[in-house]
Amino acid sequence: MTKSADEVALAGELLGQGLSKSEVARRLGVARATLRDWQASGFEALEERRRSAPSTHLAEYLEPCPFVASAPRRDFAYLLGLYLGDGCLTEMPRRVFKLRIQCCDWYPGLMDQCQAAMEAVLPNNKVGRVHSIGCTELHSHSKHWICFFPQHGPGRKHERPIELAPWQQSIVDEYPEQLLRGLIHSDGTRVTNRVQTRGKRYEYLRYFLSNESRDILEIFGATCDAIGVEWRFNRPNSISIAKRASVARLDEFVGPKF
Repeated sequence: MTKSADEVALAGELLGQGLSKSEVARRLGVARATLRDWQASGFEALEERRRSAPSTHLAEYLEPCPFVASAPRRDFAYLLGLYLGDGCLTEMPRRVFKLRIQCCDWYPGLMDQCQAAMEAVLPNNKVGRVHSIGCTELHSHSKHWICFFPQHGPGRKHERPIELAPWQQSIVDEYPEQLLRGLIHSDGTRVTNRVQTRGKRYEYLRYFLSNESRDILEIFGATCDAIGVEWRFNRPNSISIAKRASVARLDEFVGPKF
């Protein structure tokens, strides 16, 4: 089965996020042998395309188009977080773009929230679902998705600069909780740590956000700063939030996945 360069790019991006070859093959509905072939040849061809292409479309969309300007800002802030975490754009014929967001089947409630946000931002565009083992891709086609997400570019997000357009930052400043919520719903976890000290057992909650893009982690950290959430890097590709007050602040609008 022939795959587009953008689908090969998605495979590379998922592998770059630390997913196993088996998991990536399941998500994309291809055989592991196909994935190995892509690694042997397709990824090399894609790298050549990346070197000759502009890094992003940000300079083309410094001002919001009418579709962006009329979209509900709160819903878009949440969708922006989902896109930065587990989303991508695929360019189709006639400059139509396909927004694709991967959702884990363990959390059907988050899948429904993702679909609701996509439908709120572009209400006249249908949202489809493609199920794979363990996950479901939500997708929508429009010429205007590139207007909403000018961060799109060739290759994986962590291999190109990721920055917010001024109008995007304005929306994030207005709805910082929604951006954080989208990022945590896509790339984050909320866990209970259990420790034992002097015979006593303690439990406390922590949030983590993992992403291979340092730029995306810094966007997350700056947004946490804006609402008084304390954070730190626990690994080069991961942020930890463990202070009780900061966890409680995130619990106000994130909470457990469902």
